[in-house]
Amino acid sequence: MAPTFVRTPPPWFRIVAVLFLLWGLAGVYAFYAQATMGPAALAALSDYDRRFFSTLPVWFNWIYGIATWGGLFGSIALLLGRRWAAGLYAASLLAVAIQFGWVFAATDLIAVKGAAATVPFPLVIFAIALWQLGMARHGIARGWLR
Repeated sequence: MAPTFVRTPPPWFRIVAVLFLLWGLAGVYAFYAQATMGPAALAALSDYDRRFFSTLPVWFNWIYGIATWGGLFGSIALLLGRRWAAGLYAASLLAVAIQFGWVFAATDLIAVKGAAATVPFPLVIFAIALWQLGMARHGIARGWLR
């Protein structure tokens, strides 16, 4: 069997991976806060937001969880130099697309709150998820991930 050589990634790759890890932790925190939102937290919301969160389909939290936990575990895999970071990031990206696609297509969120208030942050989230997948694929192509 021929030996396999793995190149050492440059420092900037590790720095970006750490930033992705921090982003993933923030995402998991946001997921946890939404998934465990109790009556007191719901009561503090506006009528529209209370109705919005109360009527989310059950599968929505599963998709949100895949988006956030997939990104976090992908970041850990990236830091560990593992190729399967790309698969986790791909699952996360797909979940982000489903999550926000459903929110914008099946709800009146944009009509009620306006596009300027609701669209930019999901676009940032999608762009970062796309960047994460791109970085993992770049690491695989360069031989930095095994």
